[in-house]
Amino acid sequence: MQVQPYLFFEGRCDEAIEFYKKALGAKVDMLMRFKEAPDQSMVAPGSAEKVMHAAVRVGDTQMLMSDGRCQGSANFNGFSLAVSAASEAEAEQMFNALAAGGQVRMPMAKTFFSPRFGMVADKFGVGWMVLVER
Repeated sequence: MQVQPYLFFEGRCDEAIEFYKKALGAKVDMLMRFKEAPDQSMVAPGSAEKVMHAAVRVGDTQMLMSDGRCQGSANFNGFSLAVSAASEAEAEQMFNALAAGGQVRMPMAKTFFSPRFGMVADKFGVGWMVLVER
């Protein structure tokens, strides 16, 4: 069994994918636009070029993404994505990249469980916990 996050960016999915490519080295495994849907009656006017479904790989994890209903107000409350770095330098780099245009919730610091740990909401509002595993 595998559990995968599915994030709905409400019209900003292309922007999010490009951001995660730069910030985390994400790679697009698959991307389908609404114009490719077999039943166009279900597609909202003006959303043909928006992302209906994307599979994006970050490290060993595949995240699923969409523009959803393209209503412009994504809500990512109630969860965070945790990403483990191989080194303190890599953790700092990822944290700073994710924080660009976002909000630092807990600055990177040494904790009792990790030599580097921090929490940030990226510019889309997605919460991230960046850490180095011991």
